[in-house]
Amino acid sequence: MDPTILLILLQDGIVNGAIYALLALSLVLVFAVTRVVFIPQGEFVAYGALTYAALDSGQMPGSVWLLCALGVAACLASLWSGRHALTPRGVVRLLAATLLLPAGILLLTRQVAPLRPGVLVEALLALAIVTPMTPYLYRVAFRPLAQASVLVLLIAAVGVHLAMVGLGLVFFGPEGSRAAGFSEASLALGPLTVPGQSLWIVGLTLALMVGLYGFFGYTLYGKALRATAVNRLGARLVGIATAQSGEIAFTLAGLIGALSGVLIVPLTTVYYDTGFIIGLKGFTAAIIGGLASYPAAALAALGVGVLESFSSFWASAFKEVIVFTAIIPVLLWRSLKGTATEDGE
Repeated sequence: MDPTILLILLQDGIVNGAIYALLALSLVLVFAVTRVVFIPQGEFVAYGALTYAALDSGQMPGSVWLLCALGVAACLASLWSGRHALTPRGVVRLLAATLLLPAGILLLTRQVAPLRPGVLVEALLALAIVTPMTPYLYRVAFRPLAQASVLVLLIAAVGVHLAMVGLGLVFFGPEGSRAAGFSEASLALGPLTVPGQSLWIVGLTLALMVGLYGFFGYTLYGKALRATAVNRLGARLVGIATAQSGEIAFTLAGLIGALSGVLIVPLTTVYYDTGFIIGLKGFTAAIIGGLASYPAAALAALGVGVLESFSSFWASAFKEVIVFTAIIPVLLWRSLKGTATEDGE
């Protein structure tokens, strides 16, 4: 292996690792706040990618209809669960968040999609379509199980994952899609030619990490999420609405997943079930990081990306096996180092 090939593999590993880092951070966030191992995170990568690709081709994305359906389901679930406590003002806010918002996005998409307004508007519209799906899913599938064990929540997450894959086939079809990148420019660094889209991926990943650091460190909602992650009971005792914290965590996870999809669809063909493998690699990084530390998860994601890149060069047929096998020694080490605890702890 000559130095040029080494640098190319490192470049690919860093770009892939940046995407895995975003997914790993969102998985750690959701698990810390809600104790949900959010298996469907990868589906929102595929949804974001395919929604952006549909808008880029001037078509009406099927995901906007799924958004409306999930909004109706979330509205009904919230009305039923809060039937004894909802006030008229609360009902109005609920209807606005679950019915008026999807309806507004639907009307906007019908007006904008045929015009092909450019990558920036299309990317923002794709994020607006996909991101609200996650808090709706939280209201329907996970908030009623908030007091259940981690195992029950994991089973629910697997069920949501399977449903989302099937819905992806229904609304997007079996064909793969690609879309225009944010930039056609490239940067020459010695023997390397770095595509502009790769720079966008790394730059937005770093910007989002800085934004999350500021959000958790300096905003009231961020501090409430941190308190919920540290001690759910204590957070409730001091007046923090843990259900609202869960919605915020899921919303951030949906935003990160959709953004990841928008970033990768110019580089690779994305299918309705592509998100599972991508999300699984982000999950691997989150597990290596202990599902507790954001910096550890980000560093582990870069390691996963580099390992995948070198594995594809040396043994491309076994690259997925090599990547997922890397989690085994980490789990063995953690099981030997740690002590058994009850689920409630």
